[in-house]
Amino acid sequence: MNNDELYIKRCIELAQKALGKTYPNPLVGSVIVHNGKIIGEGYHHKAGENHAEINAINSVEDKNLIPESTIYVSLEPCAHYGKTPPCALKIKELGFKKVVIGAMDSHDKVNGKGKKIIQDAGIEAVSGILEKECIELNKRFFTYHEKKRPYIILKWAESGDGFLDKNYKPTAVSNALVNQFVHQLRADEHAILVGTQTALADNPSLTVRSVEGTHPVRILIDFDLKVPNDFNIYNNAARTFVLNAVKEGTEDHIEFIKIKKENFLSDLMESLYKEQIQSVIIEGGRFTLQQFIDADLWDEAIVIKNENLRLENGTKAPEFSLIPYKTENYRDNTISFFKSK
Repeated sequence: MNNDELYIKRCIELAQKALGKTYPNPLVGSVIVHNGKIIGEGYHHKAGENHAEINAINSVEDKNLIPESTIYVSLEPCAHYGKTPPCALKIKELGFKKVVIGAMDSHDKVNGKGKKIIQDAGIEAVSGILEKECIELNKRFFTYHEKKRPYIILKWAESGDGFLDKNYKPTAVSNALVNQFVHQLRADEHAILVGTQTALADNPSLTVRSVEGTHPVRILIDFDLKVPNDFNIYNNAARTFVLNAVKEGTEDHIEFIKIKKENFLSDLMESLYKEQIQSVIIEGGRFTLQQFIDADLWDEAIVIKNENLRLENGTKAPEFSLIPYKTENYRDNTISFFKSK
């Protein structure tokens, strides 16, 4: 690993500290290096606050060193005025010696413009360093902008004999260790989705409990509004969207969005894109999960299995016959991770 790669790797480590907190912005880390020594570091903490490059610049004690320094950033510096002025202009104004970029930003507002501003100012700019890792870091952001839909993670827990519950009644399948993993997953992702059946059967609150973190946006697909509004999903713990065929409008913190039952997946994707939802965990029951699987509309799947548990009768787990790219053991449970082709 050469020096450029080493510093971009550090940028990625810094960026990851804000996982789950920067929506709708990407995760970005930045490092400033002078004569082989790191003199500044920063990352983007949350939307509306300073970008990574600015935090890194602000952390440099001796600003006189900047014109002889290289700034590393995991994602191309922005070139547009949002809630904050463009970072590319700040880099140009301070006159860094060199800029090293992990991945280019495919977002329409940036897409090469940041790098161009820097190069036009006569500053050397290199991009595509650890590009694969930098794209992986922002898989949600890139999927959202390129595919005009959120990054989709399917998730369910099944017994050793392939059931989601016993006799169609809510049944604990995973152990306490796995439950903690699941809450971390919720804290990391932007939103979480269930269908009518799951909401009625489990009355879930879909919030983050056993770890520190932000509650995801809750999404309920309930075409005929069968879920009573005194159910947990309607409490005011988190922002909630109810996609249905009956009404639209906002009531308190609940947003009702009207979609058609036919081909509802494309309506759903369009609605979530409009609401700037960058990633969603599909925690729905078998029916909802199978819809996504059959439409090949997913990016990752996380399947929890309790090998020793035999439920014998109940809701069958979704039909899904891929080979995981990794499996982890959590005591008597295994978690298998899959990536879409």
